Amino acid sequence: MDQGEFLFLGTGGSSGIPMIGCSCSVCASSDPHNKRLRPSGLATIGKRRLLIDSGPDFRLQALRYHIDHLDGVLLTHSHFDHVAGLDELRAYYLHSRKRLPVLVSEPTFQNLRRRYDYLFHEKPQLSSLTAQLDFQVLQDDRGTTKFLDIEIGYMHYDQGGMPVTGYRFGSFAYISDIRTYPETIFTDLSEIKTLVLSTLRHKSSPMHFNLEEAITFVRRVGAEKAYLTHMSHELDHAETNALLPKGIQLAYDGLKLGFEYGR
Repeated sequence: MDQGEFLFLGTGGSSGIPMIGCSCSVCASSDPHNKRLRPSGLATIGKRRLLIDSGPDFRLQALRYHIDHLDGVLLTHSHFDHVAGLDELRAYYLHSRKRLPVLVSEPTFQNLRRRYDYLFHEKPQLSSLTAQLDFQVLQDDRGTTKFLDIEIGYMHYDQGGMPVTGYRFGSFAYISDIRTYPETIFTDLSEIKTLVLSTLRHKSSPMHFNLEEAITFVRRVGAEKAYLTHMSHELDHAETNALLPKGIQLAYDGLKLGFEYGR
């Protein structure tokens, strides 16, 4: 098995933490674990660096964690908090003069074409003004694909009518913005050792797992370790971790994980 690494660039929900105008105990907390940028991660496999989602905080994340180059990008879906930083990827084209490969589902690709139509204009004179992206579009609902010569598993599920894609690298999986899902997801996640899973809060949500639902999902998957992300300001880091069962904990911005790549 080859070794990979995953870095949490952001673990907050769509509003980030602290939230604008909020003075609750988590938003006002001095604990750095409660400072959460919008959800994103960086997977390093061999010499390849793959960004998962490029949200509105990506410029800050890239500077904070010294991400001076990328080899590719995986997008989970096209909600603002996951794609609003796409134009920040222009910096990598200016350095390399190479289009950046991007892996997306067909629904996400079509949504991006409508919302960011200027990214799809084939005009050489505009190449320095916008991100230059080379899209690889997934045609099936689940399966495996080769992306930059890396075998990546993928599976689709639903969040309030928005198709979302989860990704798997060997024994590691990243499942964000999940609400409803097909039973086949447990086959797709079989033998996962490390699972990253979105979890919004204690109370039920129409768009995300709450804490109890996330724990149930982790147990069904059978992952050895699970790290919860995409969290709202209702989840205090220390207080919530004290409530979680063994093997499950809240992630935090800057957390690094190792994982095995290859089955």
